[in-house]
Amino acid sequence: MNNILKYGLLGTGAVIGIAVAGVAYVAATFDPNDYKDQIIKAVKDSKQRDLRLDGKIMLSFFPSIGANVGKVSLSEFNSDKPFAAIDSARISLALLPLFSGQAVVNEVAVSGLQATLVKRKDGTTNIDDLLGTKEATAAEEKAGDQKAGGKQPVKFDIAAIAIEKTGLTYRDEGTGAQYAVKDLNLHTGRIANGVPSKIDLSASVQANQPKLDISTRLKTTLTFDLDKQQYRLEGLDLQAGGAALDISNLKLKAAGEANADLTRQEFGAQGFSLSASGTKVKDAFDATLDAPALSLTRDRFSGDKLTLNAKLGGAAGNIVAALSLPGLEGNAQSFKSGVLTLDLDVKQPEQAFKVKLSSPLSGNFQSKQFNLSNLVVAVNATGDKLPNKSVSSEMKGSVQVDATKETVQANLAGGLLQSRVKARVGVNGFADPAINFDVDVDQFDADLYLPKKSPNAPKSAAAKPGEAEQPLDLSGLRKLKLNGSLRIGSLKVANVRSTNVRLDVKARNGQVNVAPLSANLYQGSMNGSISVNAQATPSIAINQNLNGVNVAALTRDAADFNTLEGRGNIGMNLTMQGNTVGAMKKALNGNLSLNLADGAIRGINIARKLRDAQAMFGKGGGSAQTQSANQEEKTDFSELKATFRVNNGVAHNEDLSLKSPLLRVTGNGDVNIGNDSINYVAKATLAKTLEGQGGKDAVGGITVPVRVSGPFTDLKYTLDFGAMVAEAAKQKVEAKKEEVKTKLQEQLKGGLKGLFR
Repeated sequence: MNNILKYGLLGTGAVIGIAVAGVAYVAATFDPNDYKDQIIKAVKDSKQRDLRLDGKIMLSFFPSIGANVGKVSLSEFNSDKPFAAIDSARISLALLPLFSGQAVVNEVAVSGLQATLVKRKDGTTNIDDLLGTKEATAAEEKAGDQKAGGKQPVKFDIAAIAIEKTGLTYRDEGTGAQYAVKDLNLHTGRIANGVPSKIDLSASVQANQPKLDISTRLKTTLTFDLDKQQYRLEGLDLQAGGAALDISNLKLKAAGEANADLTRQEFGAQGFSLSASGTKVKDAFDATLDAPALSLTRDRFSGDKLTLNAKLGGAAGNIVAALSLPGLEGNAQSFKSGVLTLDLDVKQPEQAFKVKLSSPLSGNFQSKQFNLSNLVVAVNATGDKLPNKSVSSEMKGSVQVDATKETVQANLAGGLLQSRVKARVGVNGFADPAINFDVDVDQFDADLYLPKKSPNAPKSAAAKPGEAEQPLDLSGLRKLKLNGSLRIGSLKVANVRSTNVRLDVKARNGQVNVAPLSANLYQGSMNGSISVNAQATPSIAINQNLNGVNVAALTRDAADFNTLEGRGNIGMNLTMQGNTVGAMKKALNGNLSLNLADGAIRGINIARKLRDAQAMFGKGGGSAQTQSANQEEKTDFSELKATFRVNNGVAHNEDLSLKSPLLRVTGNGDVNIGNDSINYVAKATLAKTLEGQGGKDAVGGITVPVRVSGPFTDLKYTLDFGAMVAEAAKQKVEAKKEEVKTKLQEQLKGGLKGLFR
């Protein structure tokens, strides 16, 4: 037995000695550099590519078998253009483990690799010839499987990998997209099944679709089991920075632990966090995502608590957001979570908002339906321009989202901006949403939230001479799809007060129709419609009837206009078109009507002016007098009627009828709405007695022309007393004629009586 063992060992030693001697001889006598020309020719003949071997080829056989090459390049197919090049490459395998079916790689080192992959417009690539046809590849794989014959795969063990100064480029000639990885550096420790390996990876990534220019570095410890297809990352440290899309100064950081089991499709994370910061346009942002424990499997997932904190800051203010999603659990079909909370803190130069949203969250992935079943939205706003410098609101309800049908349904009720609101809102379509709504509001004072007018601000909003007027921007209405009803119990906007407001809105393709638009206001009511066409040149149509309205209160609150008093009816049927307010006023067309009772026109007391002029009757004449409007004076009336025909911004009237016990006024003229001016002549007749009261038209008084002219802000009243005196003289002549005629008739009558006697 001992002799057998002895001879066996001697024989084995002899075989090994012979093998080592053979390897040593080959290593000493074989020089691969002598075969460069043959290698280059073989590549040219088989692949139609030019291979350059400018560096020296060095082989080693013991104790490792390997090769070291330098300065190698390969051209494109049938071209002298470079496809790939390498400064140096080195690979070596331990020799003895190969006899036991193990591949132990001592080192893999590559430096200066540069390669470009091109996808042509016809779908082919510049490496199709190197890969071979799909049929050939499939045949090679089948042959390899048959050759393996069920044997155990060769195990491998890599002591270290070093890749430095590498650049890879991909270019798609069909789309124009280009992606490049530059300065790729990879260093690892030992890589083998079940062995933790240090990974240090850095690279720069550039692209034009989308626009990217990012430098990144990853450090971690990788442990894997190829047989079980299990992977684990520990001590993850990922950092990236650069520009992406329209974000500059981008910085990304990720840390934590992760594991994966590909056979069971399980993924997990512990203490994972991701942070990002950067600048978008003029705004800076940063965000952090934390997952203390997250588990994902093929059938289910769960997480202790996911949190996201984000901050956006810029010239308009800062926004800080915090999202928390606790107790998340579910499977491939559905999921649910505890109470999701979203906190928003918005700070602007003049005000600040705090918004808190909370609700349980559930959903179904197959039907793509999601539900916020018990939603609470709380808002607190502070600012010097807000009512009492603070506004608090809270709405409760539910929201359902159906991503398959692209619908959202929301039902909310509660306090909003000092109002009690009930709202049902539906959205159909996400890319081009159509909105349906039905909203009830108890009261709303819009003026509390609108900019306050300065006391020294001009009353007219028209542009100054030589200053271009700002165009109207109604582009936001062109894509608006809206259909719904809004009811407000009490409303105040632009200082106009109304109650029982109702408006039904339909908007589509830039056409917005509000009908009906009704309300009670100033002891009367309003009913009608408004239409807006927001196409290239906007147009507006107004059809409104005001009944029993206190005109003085309405015009005073609406426009600080204190010229007309009375109560009655106003009718409007108007259209306008233009790109500015001024252009619309000058393109105003339609009809206006006015029917008021028991009121007054402020600015002049025509009756008193006429009475004061009586002294002129015996003095042989008079002259015209002009005065500015005096708000302390007014002309009372018991009835005022007028209709206007509006053409290109000018409202023309022919049928003015103003009546009072001592005065009758008729007139005609123009109100130039486009230029904010008036040119009107009224004829006032003062009664000699009170016989005119009761509506009799013929009061036998003297008529005086009264011209009203000038801009709305500085009206002038001109009374033509000369015409009044001439009228008085004419009346005296007519009276004398009547007196003579009467006497002649009496004398003639007496003469005839004598004749027949």
